[in-house]
Amino acid sequence: MSEILSKYAVQGGEVELKAVGREREPEDSRRRKAHRSQVLKVLTENRVEVAMPIEDGKLILLPVGGEYDMYFYGDNVVYQCTARVADRYRYNGQYALAMDLTSNLRNYQRREYYRFSCALEMDSRELGEEEEISLAAQEEMLPALPLKSSVIVDISGGGLRFVAYYAYEVNSLILCKYHLQIDGREKEYRLVGKVLAVKELEKEPGVFDHRVQYVNVDPQDREEIIQYIFDESRKTHKKVEI
Repeated sequence: MSEILSKYAVQGGEVELKAVGREREPEDSRRRKAHRSQVLKVLTENRVEVAMPIEDGKLILLPVGGEYDMYFYGDNVVYQCTARVADRYRYNGQYALAMDLTSNLRNYQRREYYRFSCALEMDSRELGEEEEISLAAQEEMLPALPLKSSVIVDISGGGLRFVAYYAYEVNSLILCKYHLQIDGREKEYRLVGKVLAVKELEKEPGVFDHRVQYVNVDPQDREEIIQYIFDESRKTHKKVEI
């Protein structure tokens, strides 16, 4: 297992932890709370050291003995296993967790589904039935019709989630326009998305949460979005002073 673990648990690589067992939240695995971190070192054939998760500038003290689904994000795929927190400590100014693998690594899913929490401004509008789903059509029609403002709250290479003071119909196609910092410059993205789910927030009446899947996204745009997510995730860890 050592060679396999070393191949996918690369130092500095992204890792995600989702609680199982007693710590698991009462909802399906796709909606469980995800703690994002990074690999520090492979210690043994079945133990890996990861940075203690940080959220909103605060350390998340995962309990010793707690069991988690652990996801390692590689160049093209995600590998998953279950692991137990064996120890937590501070080493060279870095708070860390020693995680013991309790299952073999398995190919889980493509990395475009790795979601990054954010707060990005977005404009959108619904596409008409006869509009072509193509970048060329988007460029031509975008200035002619009004766009509605919203805020993206998480994004991935496969889609995004946004909140707004209005609601689109489920299964409708929408044009999404937003900007990302790519290689030190700001780039505008105009992508078509299918609305998969809409719900009104319980704590904020009149605010609607939308889950959107990209449709016919350009492969280069997808790769740039994925790279943005991984770059921003790394910056988040570097900014926090332990």
